[in-house]
This record gives sequence, C-alpha cells and structure tokens, in this order.
Amino acid sequence: MDKEKFSLLSNIKYPEDLRKLSIDELPELCRELREDIIEEVAVNPGHFASSLGVVEITVALHYIYNTPYDRIVWDVGHQAYGHKILTGRRDAFCTNRKLHGIRPFPTPLESEYDTFACGHASNSISAALGMAVAAKQKGENDRHVVAVIGDGAMSGGLAFEGINNVSSTPNDLLIILNDNDMSIDRAVGGMEKYLLNLDTNDTYNRLRFKASQWLHSKGYLNDDRRKGILRLNNALKSALSHQQNIFEGMNIRYFGPFDGHDIREVVRVLRQLKDMKGPKLLHLHTTKGKGYEPAEKSATIWHAPGKFDPETGERLVSDTSNQPPKYQDVFGNTLLELARQNHNIVGVTPAMPTGCSMSIMMKQMPDRVFDVGIAEGHAVTFSAGMAKDGLMPFCNIYSSFAQRAYDNIIHDMALLSLPVVLCLDRAGLVGEDGPTHHGAFDLAALRPVPHLTIASPMNEHELRNLMYSAQLPHHGCYVIRYPRGNGVLTDWRNPMQEIVTGTGRKLKEGTDVAVLTLGPIGNDAAEAIAEVEKETEGLSVAHYDMRFLKPLDEKLLHEIGSRFNRIVTIEDGVRMGGFGSAVIEWMSDHDYHPHVIRMGLPDEFVEHGTIAQLREIVHMDKKSIKEAIIKE
Repeated sequence: MDKEKFSLLSNIKYPEDLRKLSIDELPELCRELREDIIEEVAVNPGHFASSLGVVEITVALHYIYNTPYDRIVWDVGHQAYGHKILTGRRDAFCTNRKLHGIRPFPTPLESEYDTFACGHASNSISAALGMAVAAKQKGENDRHVVAVIGDGAMSGGLAFEGINNVSSTPNDLLIILNDNDMSIDRAVGGMEKYLLNLDTNDTYNRLRFKASQWLHSKGYLNDDRRKGILRLNNALKSALSHQQNIFEGMNIRYFGPFDGHDIREVVRVLRQLKDMKGPKLLHLHTTKGKGYEPAEKSATIWHAPGKFDPETGERLVSDTSNQPPKYQDVFGNTLLELARQNHNIVGVTPAMPTGCSMSIMMKQMPDRVFDVGIAEGHAVTFSAGMAKDGLMPFCNIYSSFAQRAYDNIIHDMALLSLPVVLCLDRAGLVGEDGPTHHGAFDLAALRPVPHLTIASPMNEHELRNLMYSAQLPHHGCYVIRYPRGNGVLTDWRNPMQEIVTGTGRKLKEGTDVAVLTLGPIGNDAAEAIAEVEKETEGLSVAHYDMRFLKPLDEKLLHEIGSRFNRIVTIEDGVRMGGFGSAVIEWMSDHDYHPHVIRMGLPDEFVEHGTIAQLREIVHMDKKSIKEAIIKE
C-alpha cells in the first residue's frame, strides 16, 4: 500500500489502531478507505457500490464500539468490504473472491470480527437479537450488539419477524438502518416508500435523549415507567406530526434520519446511543456508490461492475458479440416472446429484475411484471394466488435464494398443483460468490415434493422449448433450473415447440457405458465422451440427456437398465438425494442392478473460485468425467 497516498489507512491493521485517531482525522480516513476499495475492485471484480455507500458507517462503528467483543452483525454482506479492510485483511484484500482467498461475504469461519454469516438478506436483526439475549443471559452486560441492515433487506419477511421479537424481548440492541433506497435494482414496496418519507426532528431527538438521561439519573425511569412515557410520547408526536412511526409504535426508540455520510455526526449519535437501554433504531440516509460518480449515477450497473478503469469509470467489458448469450438473457427474451402470445403470462421476481433479465419484459410490459422486493416466500405465494385465479406466472428466483421459499413451494404452490412456472436461475456452481450462493440443493430438495415437474435444459433451445411447454394448459407446477453465465449456442432463437413432460433424448448410441446427464453439464459430458472414445480403443459410450428429474423418462430407463451394466450419472447439484439417487432408486425398484457412478457436488459446502477451478476440486471437470467413464 502506498503510504503517502494512504497515510492514515496504511497504519491501520485492526480497529484498535483506528481508535487512536482523532475525530477530525476520520473524514480523511473515509476518503482513503473509499479510494482503496475503488482501486482494489477495479482490478479484482466484486460487489462495489454497496461498500462505498457504508464507508462512514463502517468507520464510525469500529471507532465507537470495542469490536470484536462488541458485535456488529452485517446484513447483505456485499456492503462489508470496508469492514474487511479495517479488520486485519487489508493486505489480503487483493485475494477477495479468489480461490483460497478472502471469502466473498463475512463469516465467522474467516474472522472473529465477522459475527455471523450474511450472504442472504434480512437475517441480521434476528441474529443480533439472539446475540444480545445471549449476552444478557451470560451476564456480559458491557457487550453491545449492533445490526446493520439495508440495501432493501428491510422488505424481507425475516426482518419483520425479527423486529416484532425485538419489541417484546428485553434487550439493548441497536439497529442501524442503512437507507439508500436500493437493493440491487431500486428498492420497491410500502416499507421503502415509508422510509423515504419518514422524518423525525433532530433537535427533538436530542432533547428527548437528554430528558431520558435526567429522568433515569433521578430514578424516575424504571422499565414500566419508561414504556408508559414512550407510549405517551409516541401518541403526542403522532398527533402533532400527523405521522405514525412504525418502529416507535412497537416500542423501539427511533432516531433519525441523519446523513450517513457525515462521519462526525454519525460518531456523535453512536456515542449518545451506545449505553442507552432498550431497543433502538438509527435511521441513516446513504447513497449507494458514494464517492465514485459513475456508481452514484448508475448504482444497479455498479453493484458488481466487473473490471473497470478507476480514473475514467470505463467498464472493461469484453466483446461478446460472437459469444453465446447468457441463459438469463435467453430467459428474459423468451419470456417477452411468450407473453406477447399468451396474455395470461405475468412475471414475478424478488428484487432481481436486472439479474434475471426479467427487466426485458418489464420495459415492454410494466403492468405485467411484479418486482416484490427481497421476499422470496411472498414471491412464490403471490404467484400461486395469481395462478389460482387464471394467470400464468413465471416466478424467477436464484436457486440459493429459493431455499427461503421452500414451505411456500410445498404448501402454497404444489399442494394445489397450481400452474406456476418457477424458474431457478444460478443453479449449480456459481463461482466467486461461494457457498452462500451456489445453487446446490434445489434438485434434491424439490424431488420429493408431489405435483412438481422438474426440468433442466442442456442448451438455449431446450430452455426456450421448456418455457414454451410449461405455459401450455394442464401442466401444473413446473420448475426449470439453469446456470449462471453463457450458454453454448450463438444461433439460439429457435422456433419453440413442446417437449412432452418426462421425456429425455438419446444423444449418442453406445454399447459399453451409459452416461446420463441432467442440464447444461451434458455439454461437458459430450466433449468428454468424444475424447475418451478417441483415447480408449474399442470403448463405446452412450449419452442420454434426461431433461427431467421428475418425472423420469421410464422408457429410456428401461432401455438403459436392460442394456448396460455400467452407468454414470452427472448433475450440477448435490449428489446426495439428487438425480443420480433418483436413477439408482428407479433401477432398484424395477429389478435392474447396474453399477452406477454418481457425479455431483459432495456433501460439503463448496468454496469460492472460478467455476472451472471448483469443478476440478469437486471432481466434476472433463478429466474427472473421462475417468468415471473408463473406471471398471
């Protein structure tokens, strides 16, 4: 690190070093920290705009609180780059998201300063309340706990559940609401509009705080009296302002909104609130991408921009004109095409219209696409409600986020066999975002659920055909899963045709070994089969693209079971309970007894790295497929 350019930051390894600075030095430290994030992420891509937006909050928290003894619980971990740099990982930050390097999101497995796992949104309040209660139970009354929630995470149902419990459980928790009116795309919903309009007078808050301190010092403010005074105070303020504060209505003291980029003000307020008893919420307005003009103007694009020139703001995007499109873009364009033909089709996404490319239909048909915010369970049940009364919802959720909607899929969608098309983007290994984001479990988790059709396309033509098939009458609940990244076809816009449910296809004849694949990993298998037959004289390998996990193509399986003693199954999901397990169960049930090698993800959480690196680690690369085929 350039010690002249980063004169303050270069001397800070841990927060105890930060606390040696004067408050007047903090604005310069924030400038240096922001500049360091810009320089690092420009060459080592990652989440960008969110971390720039919380620089002052991050510095203030570690300045005021005795971390790691005091607990800071981050929500939506992509805002924590500054936190990582200030907590012993500055020199290693260049390895962020790289194989064996710093993990993409905070986790206690990496640092004692990371108090909880936070790859998915909305869990900070619940986790922080648990820590606050644990501190009280253990007599650690000097331990402070702070939850930092923002980037649209307040719209998640778990956040509401946590707040409800905070209001009724004895605790001294501080909730910091980082309000930037954004998630990845612009935040939506009633809570976001409420926060945008919420205002509380700063002078009033200061006077009330001083009054409460005086009453407490005189012994007039025990718990019962404090609650009564709060209720009276809230009623008077609501009457005068003609506005009900939802947090104070739940007996959670509200402070703000304040400017989250005024480091001196944030430090002052945190000092005031630090030893205040009872639950509190500090509302801070911030700007996503603060301090880097291109990111401030286009926060969605700069959420994770890839490599860029830090001086000019030019994103270094490679030429993809001759490359196959991303699966998400094929989905988005195909959905619009289908929606023009079928007026009952609507789109639903939980805060990811750009990420899943539903934004393509949203621009053309804004009244038929619903961004419901970070609320995956609601997205599924909302879709089921529309399906119940005649619409055809395409509900697009990233595979790992859909885990949060498991009960909704079972109880609200499958139970009534409602015609919802659940499209699981980012299925399988996703790469640098790591274990919180790998779409590893959807096949195994959904396979036992009745009334579900579960399919995975091998290429873009198959994706379009499956989407077309799913919206035809009488198909009920239909799940389509596909990976992150590019497909394999440049000429992808085929005339769509129906794929009969539960039918696979034989791609190649063979006599010695049958390779059964599900989804795009079948393309890697096809290459491996071609190479291994060239390299191994006399070996004949058959290849079947099964297409459907449920229902399985029983006609193909009878053919395979009767002809082959050796079978290799390959899936981009967990091996335990997935596609390979389904094939073994079927073979056993029908009195076939081939030797089956199942290839899939192991019974462990897979680290972060490029997809090619991870496939090699978990033995799902082309070399491993070839080894499995020739294995006796």
